[in-house]
Amino acid sequence: MPSTDEGRRQYLEAARERGLRMVADGAPLRNVLAHLASTVEALAQGRVVASILLLDREGLLRNGASPNLPADYLDAIDRLKPHPNLGTCAAAAATGEVVLTPDFTADARWAELRHLPLALGFAGAWSQPIKAGNGKVLGTFGTYFRERREPTAQERETVEMLAGLAADAITAAAPYGPSAS
Repeated sequence: MPSTDEGRRQYLEAARERGLRMVADGAPLRNVLAHLASTVEALAQGRVVASILLLDREGLLRNGASPNLPADYLDAIDRLKPHPNLGTCAAAAATGEVVLTPDFTADARWAELRHLPLALGFAGAWSQPIKAGNGKVLGTFGTYFRERREPTAQERETVEMLAGLAADAITAAAPYGPSAS
């Protein structure tokens, strides 16, 4: 992974181009989303774990791509109902806004769920809503941190850009609404 700003920019641009080609070539949505999540993880050089959750037709969050989260964690959060006072992804899906949780132990939104990320050694997270062109929330792009912190400006810019590409991929794969099933 490149360590210079120029190297990171080139890596991100190449990953974005690959994602666009995947969408244009009709690659399975799960593959496109896994590529985007893996790009965030690679650029963070192992300091984050990324997850993309999709809203299904019932309005529940389902795993879209979480290459480095264990299956039991994904099972535990499967079918979360968006709510402004629940975690980061459920809150971001409910509000359509970025949700920051620098410290799971200090955030009331995580009262019911904090045992899950803490058991994996995560200390904080944040979530960017994935929105269609009309503003409708399609899902969330979340990242988990092993230390208490907020995302850097560079991490926010990267996820924001890739969330836009995720929205394009979701819309192309399911023009009448995403379905994670």
